[in-house]
Amino acid sequence: LRRARGGGIPGRGLAAGRGAMATTLVSYHKAGGRGAGRRATLYVGGLAEEVTEAVLHAVFVPFGEVKDVSLPTDHQTGSHRGFGFVEFQDPEDAGEAMDNLNNAELYGRVLTVNVAQPLKGNKNQAVWAEQEYLQGVGGQAGGSEGAQGREREGGPGLDPMQQ
Repeated sequence: LRRARGGGIPGRGLAAGRGAMATTLVSYHKAGGRGAGRRATLYVGGLAEEVTEAVLHAVFVPFGEVKDVSLPTDHQTGSHRGFGFVEFQDPEDAGEAMDNLNNAELYGRVLTVNVAQPLKGNKNQAVWAEQEYLQGVGGQAGGSEGAQGREREGGPGLDPMQQ
């Protein structure tokens, strides 16, 4: 793990070579409370294929108690998708980690560490079930009711896929 841009910042002591797990992480910069008021879950992007949940945990644990680490996987390949999430017990610890590890280098790749954003909408709901999608493709909410109404009037119902 190395600090990208400028070959390192004094007092941040990030060091581990390519192909090696971070075994020694020394003296980190204190962010002076900049992490206050932030969420406790971080998005970590730019991960190399070699990174595992254990490696990610080892990189982030010096900043505070890590509640959870997850690496979403690609269903076809079975490997992680190049990003992950790290959840801290304390939002201030998450802020410290973000301040110190954003733009750091791990396994030859520069990390992007940001506050994780919540998912929009219900991830178990089909995209066409959302009001914005229907309006964007020219349909209307309750469009099937209109087709049923036309059928009752004697005309054929319109198939929304053929509009």
